[in-house]
Amino acid sequence: MDINNSGLDQAVREIKKVIVGKDEIIEKVLIAILAKGHVLIEDIPGVGKTTLALALSRVLQLDYRRMQFTPDVLPSDVIGFQMYTGDGTSQYRPGCVLCNLFLADEINRTSSKTQSALLEVMEEGRVTVDGVTRELPKPFIVIATQNPIGSVGTQLLPESQMDRFMVRLSMGYPDVASEIALLKDRHEGNPLDQVRQAVTRQELIGMQQVVEMVYIHDAVYDYIARLVQKTRENSALALGVSPRGTLSIANMAKAMAFRKGRGYVIPDDVIDIFEAVTAHRMILSPKARVNRVTMEEAVGQILSSVSAPRLVAKR
Repeated sequence: MDINNSGLDQAVREIKKVIVGKDEIIEKVLIAILAKGHVLIEDIPGVGKTTLALALSRVLQLDYRRMQFTPDVLPSDVIGFQMYTGDGTSQYRPGCVLCNLFLADEINRTSSKTQSALLEVMEEGRVTVDGVTRELPKPFIVIATQNPIGSVGTQLLPESQMDRFMVRLSMGYPDVASEIALLKDRHEGNPLDQVRQAVTRQELIGMQQVVEMVYIHDAVYDYIARLVQKTRENSALALGVSPRGTLSIANMAKAMAFRKGRGYVIPDDVIDIFEAVTAHRMILSPKARVNRVTMEEAVGQILSSVSAPRLVAKR
């Protein structure tokens, strides 16, 4: 199996021109893209979520579109609509989602009907308008941002929508050194203008195909399944990880192994991505919330309660 990460290494260097001090977030977003997954970034406004998506589109040669999800956005704005012409025929007018990288900005500020319009798109990679199905370009990735619950005009995303996102990440505030670097970088212009393409669209598709072939040993499959089962049995959790979440863990672990230059998954790959893949799919029980148990603590308890297998290389 040919694993060449030089293009991705260059992509990370290009993105770091505009996103300072967030190396782990950059890596996990790239790994999710390699795994053909969608990304939810939950954070306050102004920390660089939109800038990250725009930088990704440039370094990966992706056709990029952005939609601000306000309460008046309609499903037809997302997936498109049929417009009838004067001669009695109709013509399809594409929505914003027909692209390679779709940024759904502040997704939790729009209506449930508009949010649900993304479900088929995210799961199937196609749109259906008036009974006609159209395939989306490949690759296709959704990066959605949402403001913390409690912010003005926000509402909870339903569990079915959350489950469509392979990972949920949070960028957070930059530290002092990173903020000083940000100020200096923008003193004489926008660093986005310096970002260059590092990987072609076809190269990215090829990497995604290689990721699919990364090997997972039966012992690692068993480890993933036992971790997921623990999420369904844990008293601190009212809702555990779904079977779709189980598949996401495996796919993200394969992408993590690829990113580290391996053609096989080890337990550490699963551990590294477990919280990002599972935390948004689970719900704390009322008792856990009363006792101020955090989701991070619940995830840590699950990881510590299941022993990782020891894999020995054949000689």
